[in-house]
Amino acid sequence: MQQPSASAAHEGEQSRYREALAAQLGAFLDRRRADMENVSPDVAPLMEAITGLVSGGKRLRALLSYWGWRGAGGGELAPQTVATGVALELFQAAALIHDDIIDRSDTRRGAPSVHRRFAQLHEGSGWTLDGERFGHAAAILTGDLCLSFSEEAFTEIGEAAGAGTPARRIFNTMRAEVMAGQYLDILEEVAGPVRSPESAVSRARTVIRFKSAKYSTEHPLGIGGALAGADDETLAGYARFSLPLGEAFQLRDDVLGVFGDPLTTGKPAGDDLREGKRTMLVALALGAAGEAGRQELARGLGNPGLELDDVDRLRAVIADSGALAQTEELIDRLAHQAAEALDRLGLDPLVHGALTALGRAAVRRTA
Repeated sequence: MQQPSASAAHEGEQSRYREALAAQLGAFLDRRRADMENVSPDVAPLMEAITGLVSGGKRLRALLSYWGWRGAGGGELAPQTVATGVALELFQAAALIHDDIIDRSDTRRGAPSVHRRFAQLHEGSGWTLDGERFGHAAAILTGDLCLSFSEEAFTEIGEAAGAGTPARRIFNTMRAEVMAGQYLDILEEVAGPVRSPESAVSRARTVIRFKSAKYSTEHPLGIGGALAGADDETLAGYARFSLPLGEAFQLRDDVLGVFGDPLTTGKPAGDDLREGKRTMLVALALGAAGEAGRQELARGLGNPGLELDDVDRLRAVIADSGALAQTEELIDRLAHQAAEALDRLGLDPLVHGALTALGRAAVRRTA
């Protein structure tokens, strides 16, 4: 009998994991929905918003935690790995909800962001007072509820995720670092224009690392490995692979935030420019553009009223400065660094193939 290829084998296992994750995530939310209905039927929109948000997405973090588990000797589709995926998906949902409020993003995956959904509920219901303020307040509480659910789901893993365990330490570190990284991101938006331009790229790299890279790739992979009993050397090897991958992942996101196709990204063209994000792409452009280009960027960054023609002019400044090419080169270097580190781990071919495919998809994505 012909054996399946390594690619087909990991894709099949990954598909089965996705199915198990979706089922357990749905069951978890169904139980919590019943709890919320006991509080009041008026709470239902919070649960609807969470359910809608976690029903889509790439499942990158959950999948990395799964293959981290498998790479450290864990068995296929073990209950711990599915519960970990539930916790990570709920944490991701909380981060997205809060991030959209902070960034004043009205869309997420081509649909209204959670705070916009609540503002629309306010308007459609004919309620009084400020609908936008209600939308923000309700979304903050929805995100907080997601955080609470995430902690609950992680606790359900059992002893391997208990206080003082390596998996629990990584999970706690991940959550704290995201908040710190998010603060550094909004700080750079307001303080960046008056801070030293010489350190702008370094500051942007710090934001990338702590707001996104570590919680998107490094920590999920590490949590999976820790739950399977990985030693410190293995976890360090995981980090040498996953951290540069996470940085490349976020740099790709930054490129898409300026140059991405709205039909693919689900976000308006140039949304990061309107939000005034001081990404690596922008930091490089500000350092390399001529005086006229820098002034154009300074005027446009953070202007929510930018029209498509304005966005096109800012894109041209960034591209002409060489910043786009530099960012693409950095993405390629980081992806190569991650691939080399993955090879040195000496993982089972099934796990190696799965992590290779996830890494490639994360870096080459268009949405």
